[in-house]
Amino acid sequence: MDYAQYRKYDAVGLASLVAAGDVTPGELLEAAIERCEAVNRPLNAVTTPMYGIAARRAREKLSGALAGVPFLIKDLMQDYKGLPTGSGSKALRHVRATAHSTVVQRWLDAGLVIFGKTNTPEFGLKGITEPQAGGVTRNPWNLSHTAGGSSGGAAAAVVAGIVPVAGASDGGGSIRIPAACCGVFGLKPGRGVVSCGPHHAEYLHGAATEGVISRTVRDSAVMLDVLTAKPDMGGPYLVARPEQSYAALAAQDPGRLRIGYSTRSPLETDVHAEAVAAVSDAAALLAHLGHEVEPAEPAIDGRQLASDFIIMWCTQVAVTVDEVQKQTGASADDFELDTQALAAVGRAVSATEYYTAHERWNSYSRQLGAFHEKYDVLLTPTIARPPVRIGQLDTPPVLNALLRPVLRLGIADKFASTSVWKNTVLANLATVPFTQLANITGRPAMSVPTYRTAAGLPLGVQFVGGLASEGLLLSLANQIEAERPWAHLEPV
Repeated sequence: MDYAQYRKYDAVGLASLVAAGDVTPGELLEAAIERCEAVNRPLNAVTTPMYGIAARRAREKLSGALAGVPFLIKDLMQDYKGLPTGSGSKALRHVRATAHSTVVQRWLDAGLVIFGKTNTPEFGLKGITEPQAGGVTRNPWNLSHTAGGSSGGAAAAVVAGIVPVAGASDGGGSIRIPAACCGVFGLKPGRGVVSCGPHHAEYLHGAATEGVISRTVRDSAVMLDVLTAKPDMGGPYLVARPEQSYAALAAQDPGRLRIGYSTRSPLETDVHAEAVAAVSDAAALLAHLGHEVEPAEPAIDGRQLASDFIIMWCTQVAVTVDEVQKQTGASADDFELDTQALAAVGRAVSATEYYTAHERWNSYSRQLGAFHEKYDVLLTPTIARPPVRIGQLDTPPVLNALLRPVLRLGIADKFASTSVWKNTVLANLATVPFTQLANITGRPAMSVPTYRTAAGLPLGVQFVGGLASEGLLLSLANQIEAERPWAHLEPV
């Protein structure tokens, strides 16, 4: 099978070819590897090839919904037994996983042929993918721009045609941000829907979840069926599955929906005119499709929400760094300077401050719930501006020069209260201020690739649904995809 034939099909289509005997898993794997070898050097999407493992698996008798389809996993939280999960960090590049992650096992049970791992920023901490350990992942539409993060390698691999769908994860927008940057589809499932096993009940109080990035909505729907094929008895609670499969729900008409939209940044920072245009364009498309669309937004203090998110984020970084150091004996220099700074700030957070911030998460859920009593879906930009240039969000050299003595002297708590630090954090969040709401509240959300900038870069829009609305979101995305298809679009 040559690349032109391979690229024509999504994962469901490729699986159908295998099931019919029209192509073998080995032939599909060969096509995927050839494409990877042809385009990966400039993109740097795949950082850990697993060709030998994949070749042996392709010769096995495979079964499952996606038997024989080539697949990539993210090098973060998606452990493959016997291989290191580097998490974008020098400190973990030699630590081998002792078991498959539950999601990896479910992908294997579905018959997928995993042949590599994709790049991610250190511990998935940024909305760009430029780790020192793994190098920069570039946007296939323009190599000078970011593919987004933290699932930037996954998104770049999908749009470049290496695979039709790839493993991803989302703790603050890490599925939706790269999907928006690369012009592909990304659904973040709701809290507790997808297992975090076998080592965790949930990540980041349930704000982080596993999922995929795909070229077609139906692939994401089938993947969600795969990932939720059976209950997670080690999870914090049992999430009820819908009576129908997600694939069946995605194929249904969503009906006439009430959709509220906003382009105002929750941080009260600037939103690029192209991001505003993307939402206006989507609102007009939705009205054309028969939905009721009007300006509206939940009554939430976005700046306070961002502050509470950062408190939890930094403390999680502190715990992660401390655990890695205990596990590996790594020194501070084995972590990026930004990671060290976030960890130091996290260690300075008091227990009462931490608890109070987490308590406010409840109010955000209630306030978003009140919005969804009137509106089925919230529409916003996914990101506040077109994909930034590589290096544009680097920590300024002056701040780096300040961070080193601050960390050495152990005064990160004092430095974190300065305007220099706060403005730097705000500048980074200002590019992605819309995505954290769905993580904190545990609601499903998706980025849909409906828009292109004047420069030809993708710029997705975000839809946030109510509790257990994954099926509704998939149905709406499927309707949009039918009206304005994107899967055939490919970088030159």
